[in-house]
Amino acid sequence: MEAPTWEVYAAAWLAAVLLLYFSGQFRRSSLPPGPKPWPIIGNLNLIGTLPHRSIHELSQKYGPIMQLKFGSFPVVVGSSVEMAKHFLKTYDLTFASRPKIAAGKYTTYNYSDITWSPYGPYWRQARKMCLTSLFSVKRLDSYEYIRTEEMLALLKDLYASSGKPLELKNYLTDVSLNVISRMVLGKKYLDQSASETSIVTPEEFKKMLDELFFLSGVLNIGDSIPWLDFMDLQGYVKRMKALSKKFDRFLEHVLDEHNAKRQGVKDFVAKDMVDVLLQLADDPNLEVKLERSGVKAFTQVLLIRSKNGFVYGFHEEMNCSTRGRLEMTLSKLLAYNDIIGDENVGVMVLLDVSCRL
Repeated sequence: MEAPTWEVYAAAWLAAVLLLYFSGQFRRSSLPPGPKPWPIIGNLNLIGTLPHRSIHELSQKYGPIMQLKFGSFPVVVGSSVEMAKHFLKTYDLTFASRPKIAAGKYTTYNYSDITWSPYGPYWRQARKMCLTSLFSVKRLDSYEYIRTEEMLALLKDLYASSGKPLELKNYLTDVSLNVISRMVLGKKYLDQSASETSIVTPEEFKKMLDELFFLSGVLNIGDSIPWLDFMDLQGYVKRMKALSKKFDRFLEHVLDEHNAKRQGVKDFVAKDMVDVLLQLADDPNLEVKLERSGVKAFTQVLLIRSKNGFVYGFHEEMNCSTRGRLEMTLSKLLAYNDIIGDENVGVMVLLDVSCRL
């Protein structure tokens, strides 16, 4: 039998190349449109300091659904009401899990909170815990006195500062943190009088939350280009690890304090959300056991939500327009300080209904 000639090899090679080319063309034709990616970085060069605005500008060119490439990973982006319905409702389970990135690994005890944990038995149990135990109507109503007390304290502080320039945003942030820390941890960590006995000072507490809020949303290059992850080019992973140690020290102290209060008390009644989480951790009937790391992760995410405007309820947030209206309302009230005296400042608790503080 005659051996194949070079013409046969050349024809086979050409056929293979054409097959790969046309199969690639067919595969690309079935994908959403999008900008051509660069080697290594993909389309990261098109994402500015405000990613949502950069993506909006790209959607104006490529349509309501488009494909981008963040380093080594393809990303499909929906930018219309119809696409949002497909992602969040029709194919909700398909897109329920978040990608595993450094922020979830190092700042939430290896994806142990409801924000970063993948969809599955643990996530479903966490959601049920939030709806029935942590954020039930009865539970939130039991904290009504906290919101009232902090609101009155805020108004008294503002009244005492009448006639002086002040930045309402700082006051509103502090009152939100005070409400959340009392609801979650059982006491205020911004109280200067209690800072001497606290494991962290008010300034440290704020800095830790600010750092956690920032690092939870950074665009870490190592997440998009895994083979560069070990270099930590931006230094974010180093900061995440350092912050994780600080939070772990703080949260260990918080859990030890709460366990000491519960020890030996028959029919103990939970007073704050850490108490509730510790009771759930002791529940043998849970489908997935809530470990100590899970309790710390949940406590941490409850605190960080306060930095994002969380003040009442599970799905309700104070957005920028609400905060702006609140600042405007309080500014107008300060103009009438002559009619808001100490004897009728209690009437101002009505603001609690509209502000949900």
